[in-house]
Amino acid sequence: MGSSVQKAIELIFSADPELLNILSTTARVSLTSSILALLLGVPLGILYGAGRFPGRKTLLILNRTLMGMPPVVCGLLFYMLFSGVGPFRHLKLLFTVKLMILAQVVLITPIVVGTMETFVADTAPELRETAKGLGFGRGKRFRLLVNECVYPIFSAYLLAFARAIAEVGAVAMVGGAIAWKTNVMTTAIMMYTNRGSFTLGIALGLILLTLSLIVNVALSLMQGRLSR
Repeated sequence: MGSSVQKAIELIFSADPELLNILSTTARVSLTSSILALLLGVPLGILYGAGRFPGRKTLLILNRTLMGMPPVVCGLLFYMLFSGVGPFRHLKLLFTVKLMILAQVVLITPIVVGTMETFVADTAPELRETAKGLGFGRGKRFRLLVNECVYPIFSAYLLAFARAIAEVGAVAMVGGAIAWKTNVMTTAIMMYTNRGSFTLGIALGLILLTLSLIVNVALSLMQGRLSR
């Protein structure tokens, strides 16, 4: 065990081409999907948290349901849509990075929406009264609300990124874990461990744990800012 860990650490610092390819694919998938989820989820979260409109409660229930959607269910849905018998088969996106990103956006956008909605629902009433007292119109009220949501937006992004980088079920199904093409850290750990190639699996596991630690430290700092 000790020798495997030592070899894994040496592999991390050796600039192994296969390891770098996996890290590059992981970064591309996770960063792109989390940024897209943020761009979609923040406006929706603010709307759900501050708005009062018919069907709002139904949309909130739907979003909370999607927040708990199993990744393999999401992967199965996209596989059926884009496989050889699916309605979108002509796009030829199955087993590509693009479809992995799309599947992750569907998985993590509800998390961003839920995070923003929870914060805005607590903050909006006070801000609404303040804005009315200052004579602000809808546009200025919205900008005021967004300004108050700077730290929650960062927190929502970190949560989305953490979920994206640790996800395995959906990306394995729609990406196929193809070496040098669609293999990300989570699918590579599973694949190489099953093969008995523990060195690369441990190296990827150490990197993933380090990234998770960094994200959690950043989240703790953000929560400290919010509690002040």
